[in-house]
Amino acid sequence: MEIRDEIEGDYAEVRALHVRAFPSVAEAELVDRLRTDGDAITSLVAVEDEVIGHVMFSRLQAPFKALGLAPVAVDSAFRRKGVANALIREGLRRAERDGWQAVFVLGSPSYYRRFGFDVSLAAGFQSPYAGEYFMTLALQEVGLPCKSGAVSYAPAFDGLD
Repeated sequence: MEIRDEIEGDYAEVRALHVRAFPSVAEAELVDRLRTDGDAITSLVAVEDEVIGHVMFSRLQAPFKALGLAPVAVDSAFRRKGVANALIREGLRRAERDGWQAVFVLGSPSYYRRFGFDVSLAAGFQSPYAGEYFMTLALQEVGLPCKSGAVSYAPAFDGLD
C-alpha cells in the first residue's frame, strides 16, 4: 500500500470511495467543496492498484494555527487493516512538520485516543461540535498556545449533521 498526496486524477475515485463508505453523499460533497473553496490543506490517498482510502485535513479558524481532521474513508474490503491508521498518522506527521499547532477531530474517543487526541484538551473551546466527541491534539512540544477560544470549521462543514 502506498500513501501519497491526492492528485486531480484521483478525485473521481475519492468521491466514489466516500459515496460507498458513508450512508449519504454528504462526505463526498464535503471533500469536493473543501477542495473547491481552497480550505483543504492536506489530502492523502492510500493506493493499492486503486484508491482504497482517503483522509483530508482542512483549515480551521482558531486562536492558533489549527487543522480539522475529516473526513476519513476506507474501502470496506480494506477496513481493519491499518489503512486509516496509516493515513491519519501520515497526515499528522505532515501537519507537525509544516508548523501547525494542533488538529481537532470529531469522532470516537476510543479510536482517536490512539493518535493522542484528547477530549479534555478540547473542553475549553467553543464549537458547534463541542462535547464528548470533540477532541484535539497538540502538535508542538510546548502544547497548545491557549486552552480556550472559538473553533470554527471551514464553511463547507455548515449544515452537516
